[in-house]
Amino acid sequence: MSEYYKLAKKIYIKNSSQPFEISRSKIDLFLNCPRCFYFDRRFGVMRPPGYPFALNSAVDALLKKEFDLHRAQNTKHPLMDQYKINAVPFEHPDLNKWRANFTGIRYHHQSTNFIIFGAIDDIWKNDDGSFSIVDYKATSKAGEINLDAEWQIGYKRQMEIYQWLFRQNDHKVSNTGYFVYCNGKKDAVAFDAKLEFDVYLLPYVGDDSWVEGTLQAIKKCLDLDIIPPASIDCDFCQYRKFIKNKLAQKV
Repeated sequence: MSEYYKLAKKIYIKNSSQPFEISRSKIDLFLNCPRCFYFDRRFGVMRPPGYPFALNSAVDALLKKEFDLHRAQNTKHPLMDQYKINAVPFEHPDLNKWRANFTGIRYHHQSTNFIIFGAIDDIWKNDDGSFSIVDYKATSKAGEINLDAEWQIGYKRQMEIYQWLFRQNDHKVSNTGYFVYCNGKKDAVAFDAKLEFDVYLLPYVGDDSWVEGTLQAIKKCLDLDIIPPASIDCDFCQYRKFIKNKLAQKV
């Protein structure tokens, strides 16, 4: 077992009175494949992880530093002026907690006894006093930077869960969030020990109405005494099925 793979320590115990933590990413896992989610949360058997995106993490860290400079001065970032956004980076004593992985902003969902949490990248305060959730993304691709790809539904759900979490914590949240999208340029003459990016600001109007029903469905799934069926769209489930069939065959 590699250093990147470990069995989950916190698993769901049916009929336990203790609140059970469900992260934003685990909600997305359930929506992608209830069976993989069940293996993960009931048995602690997680999908093999991908390797860390170190360059993306570096972009994320530097963007936070950059926006924090304007946060400290209560001024607009130039990107806000460029896109005519009437907001400033929001200063709040809990910001570092909201940004921290495995902590984030939290809400105890009473009817399921789940503690839902997620870690944001940024939050901006609009002129009308509402908040806009902001997420940083980095890529390097040709063509238009947008949110139109099928796989980017995960980005949209991520934004909507954050919006839902802040609303449950009694914050006034705008339906419009923003993706600060950095696209690495490949047309430089030489590397010269640096990467350059074009930076875009993509607005997204979220709708978190699906969250409540999804949490109820997650509760129902976790309380099952049988493993949910495999998803036909899940590569992990199809891989397991293929290997199982091969092992059952005589060599």
